[in-house]
Amino acid sequence: MSAAVMTIEAAPEFRAAGTDLSERRRSGVSRGPLIDLAAAGDNAISWDAKGAASIGALATIATIATNMRMMEAYPGIAASAQGLATPQVRHLATLGGNLAQRSRCWYFRKADIDCLKKGGSACPARSGNHLYGVAFDLGPCVAPHPSTMAAALLAYDASVVTDSRGGLTIADLLGDGSHARSDHTLAAGEMIKSVALPAPLAGERASYKRAISRTYAEWPLVEVCARIVIADGKFQFVRLAAGGIAPVPLRLIACETALQGKATNAATIAEAVGQATSGAKPLPMTAYKLDLLEGLLRDLLERLMA
Repeated sequence: MSAAVMTIEAAPEFRAAGTDLSERRRSGVSRGPLIDLAAAGDNAISWDAKGAASIGALATIATIATNMRMMEAYPGIAASAQGLATPQVRHLATLGGNLAQRSRCWYFRKADIDCLKKGGSACPARSGNHLYGVAFDLGPCVAPHPSTMAAALLAYDASVVTDSRGGLTIADLLGDGSHARSDHTLAAGEMIKSVALPAPLAGERASYKRAISRTYAEWPLVEVCARIVIADGKFQFVRLAAGGIAPVPLRLIACETALQGKATNAATIAEAVGQATSGAKPLPMTAYKLDLLEGLLRDLLERLMA
């Protein structure tokens, strides 16, 4: 076993529910000392006078998924949480843990295989089995980011507060995908404290949909969170974010531009869906994700427009 692999994640690690950390420790990928957070953080959802929410990092995914006010104010986020993992995992897993979790790539998860995220010099998935890899090749690592909640929060222009920084965007937290050494930009010992959401827009509609390889308890192949405001028969506001397709969640800017200010009809949706793969660079085994992305986007927009 190489020295690069032997030293992976030897620094202290935070544990809330430990749904991801426990798996990494069993496999030998993670072996640092633990700092338990169960009684040390914020697990509440609070609201200000304008109707904007702040979610503590230790709030469980189940709390976000079932909170009635969250479902009314931020349906895209609630639906994303509802689709994540299993009921058992949702009742333990935390928002902060979901944002800070590590790659699901099987090369990363195998302790005796070198990869970029473990200090190696190459990505073995690039020339190996990358069936579940990226369709937008943005950097040396071809594993998609694992956080469903990050994709949803990106669509909602959320900001993240840590114990040393505030006002971080999702892009600030996760990077742009060009650096492969980690799945986030958190420094050693830096802890997510909360996530702030802007107040929902008047007349806003939102939803979430994922494509999976089996019907239950599966990681998404592709997922999309969509927010729109329709007024006077036109798309007056559009936010579209996708996960499972790149090293970080992506805003579908070209699609948003194709919809903004346009009439809410089939032709507009068809034009926007045609822009969904703008900038895509699929790997030899991941071109199928582009078809899934287009299909999910079309279905979401048609549902929200109805």
